[in-house]
Amino acid sequence: MNELSIDAIVDNIEIVTDFVNKLLEAYGCPIKAQMQIDIAIDELFGNIVHYAYHPEVGPATVRVEVTQEPLSVIITFIDNGVPYDPLKAAEPDTTLTADERSAGGLGIFMFK
Repeated sequence: MNELSIDAIVDNIEIVTDFVNKLLEAYGCPIKAQMQIDIAIDELFGNIVHYAYHPEVGPATVRVEVTQEPLSVIITFIDNGVPYDPLKAAEPDTTLTADERSAGGLGIFMFK
């Protein structure tokens, strides 16, 4: 298991992504899977930055566990910010165009 503890700020999303990608590359993770995981990191760490502590800055830990047979990855984000249950969020109306839809909510929708 590998961990990175870092301040939850926007500028650190790239550091978290690089940390995870280096581990994934060491295990020969396909680039397509890495790109999908990068999107997940951006969404999840970004939510910690914008909602868990905002407007303050707080700590976050990213834990990465990789197994080889079969290749699987578990990435855990840990923070001490404001609790939030994404499963209780309202579903966005995906029938609307991007201009008609209010900002936000698609990241959680994607993870559900």
